[in-house]
Amino acid sequence: MVYSEYVPGPRAMLGLPKSPSFHSGLDLLADATTATPTAPLPSSAAPPEFPATNPFTLAAIKQSIIDFNLYSDISDMSSTEGESDDSALMFAGMQLPSLLDASSEHRDELFVQKIRQCCVLFDFVQDPLSELKWKEVKRTALLEMVEYLTAQDVHISEAIYPEAVNMMTYLFSSHVRRFLESPDFQPNIAKKYIDQKFVLQLLDLFDSEDPRERDFLKTTLHRIYGKFLGLRAYIRKQINNIFYRFIYETEHHNGIAELLEILGSIINGFALPLKDEHKFFLLKVLLPLHKVKSLSVYHPQLAYCVVQFLEKDPSLTEPVVKCLLKFWPKTHSPKEVMFLNELEEILDVIEPAEFQKVMVPLFHQIAKCVSSSHFQVAERALYYWNNEYFMNLITDNATVIVPIMFPALYRNSKTHWNKTIHGLIYNALKLFMEMNQEVNIGWEKERMRDRDLTWSRVEALAMKNPHYKPSLCNSSSSSQEYLGGEGEEGDGSLDREKIENEAYE
Repeated sequence: MVYSEYVPGPRAMLGLPKSPSFHSGLDLLADATTATPTAPLPSSAAPPEFPATNPFTLAAIKQSIIDFNLYSDISDMSSTEGESDDSALMFAGMQLPSLLDASSEHRDELFVQKIRQCCVLFDFVQDPLSELKWKEVKRTALLEMVEYLTAQDVHISEAIYPEAVNMMTYLFSSHVRRFLESPDFQPNIAKKYIDQKFVLQLLDLFDSEDPRERDFLKTTLHRIYGKFLGLRAYIRKQINNIFYRFIYETEHHNGIAELLEILGSIINGFALPLKDEHKFFLLKVLLPLHKVKSLSVYHPQLAYCVVQFLEKDPSLTEPVVKCLLKFWPKTHSPKEVMFLNELEEILDVIEPAEFQKVMVPLFHQIAKCVSSSHFQVAERALYYWNNEYFMNLITDNATVIVPIMFPALYRNSKTHWNKTIHGLIYNALKLFMEMNQEVNIGWEKERMRDRDLTWSRVEALAMKNPHYKPSLCNSSSSSQEYLGGEGEEGDGSLDREKIENEAYE
C-alpha cells in the first residue's frame, strides 16, 4: 500500500498536513494522486495494519474498508480478488453499518474501522467539489462517533485507544474531546499511547496560524493535563521552554494566548502554599513576557495569570509591581495603557499591608502617567479615581500619597492641552479636597515653607549681583518691589507674588 508524501515540520511528526483548512474537521489536505490500491486480502487474512506516522490516502482508506469486509461478518457485503477496480470504488463509497445496529462483539471492531475511515484527508482548497461522496461518508461517520461517545453506557475497549490517538494526529475536532471526556475513558490504558512524545508534538502544533485549530488543541491539552497526572510537570516544563524561546529568541509564536489561557486554569488549581517552582515561573517566565513587542496579542490572558498568582500568595505583590515598573514602557503609549489596565487589576486584589510596601514608587509612576502629553495615557490613569477601593487605599495613606500626586494634578490642570483631561483632573482634585482637609492644609503649609526657602535662596544669589539694590535686603514681604526703581507704575517693577505665580503657571 502506497501512502501520500510526508509533510516536513511539526505537522509531519503527527502526520498532519502543512496548512489545514478546517471545515467541521473534515477538510484536512492530502495528496491522493500518488496512492495506488493493492489487491484485496483473502478472507483468511488478518485485519489490515495502518502506520501511525503517515497520513491515509483515499485509495488506502478505500482498500481498508474492502479488506475489513473480507474478514468481518458485520456487513453482508464482500469482495473477491477478481473484482474490477470500478467495483472496488463503488463498494468503497458505501457507508459502514451503524454502530448501534452492530452486534456487541463486533461493535468495537466496527468503531475502529470508522476511526480509520475518518483518517482520510481531502482537498478542500484546490478542488473543493471533488470526492463529495467520500466527504459525506466521513462527515456522517464523525457525527455518529460523537453521538456514540456521548452515550452514558458506552464501553471503550483497549483496542480503540491506539486508533483514537492515531486519529488525533490527523485532526482535532469535537469527537476527540468527547473521547477524552467519555465516562468510560481510562487514563491507565491511554497513557501507553498519550506519552511525553505525543505531548511535545501536540505543543508544537500550537504555532498554527488557524485560530480554530489552536482552540481545539487548547481544549485537548487541557483535558490531557487534567486526566494524566504524570504528565502535568512535563507539560508545564515544555510550555516554559516555548515561552523562553518566544521571549529571548524568536519573539513570534501564534499560540501564546492559548497557552496562557490553559495556564490560567492551571494556576487557579495550585495548592497552597505555592511551591518555589511556581514562584519562579511567575517571576522569570510570566513577567518577562511583558517585554515582547506583540504584548497586545496575549495581554488579557497574561494579566489574568498574574492576578491569579497574587490572589494565591499576596506576598508576591511587591516583586510583581516592582518588575512591572521596571518594564514600564517609555515611548509606546498603547502598551503603557495596557500596563495601566493590568495595574488596576492588581490594585483590585492587593492587600493593604502589601500596598504600603509599593505605594511610593507606584504613585510616582502614576503621577508621570497623569502628566503624560498623550491623552489616552493620562485619561486611563485618571480613571483610577473612579475606583472605590483605590480611593480607600489613598485615604488610608493620604499623608504619603497626596504630596506625590497633588503637584502633578495641579500643574496638569493648568498646562494640559486636552479639555477632557482637565475635567478628570478637577474631579480628582475635588476628591482629594473632600477626602481629608487636614492633609491638604498641612500640605499647603509645607508648600508655603518650601516657597519661602526657595525665595530666600534666590535673594541670597541676588545679593551677589553688583546691580543688586540694597533696598531689597530688608524686604520680607511678598508685596515689596523687586527689580524695580522707586515703585512708579509702568517701570517694570514686580513683586514676589507675581513672579511666583507666573513661574508656577
